[in-house]
Amino acid sequence: MPEPCKHLNRIKISHTSKKGCEDCLKTGETWVHLRLCLTCGHVACCDSSKNKHATKHFHGTKHPLVRSIEPGEAWVWCYVDEVMAGELES
Repeated sequence: MPEPCKHLNRIKISHTSKKGCEDCLKTGETWVHLRLCLTCGHVACCDSSKNKHATKHFHGTKHPLVRSIEPGEAWVWCYVDEVMAGELES
């Protein structure tokens, strides 16, 4: 069983009203699913999307946690520990 995430104390933002990948919108690209950075609030596309902006955001900032902002989803992923870190209420 994987170790639990040790970064939950780093959550500063848990919700957003943004409806698109900030990076894709700048370049006219499209995305599949959206992820919210729980440290700074940046909204980016998932790894199923062509540009994988959420993962690129992690590599550039080292912000450890994202959550799905897809309808009906509230799971949290920790890039550092590579585990599902729980869920946040929508």
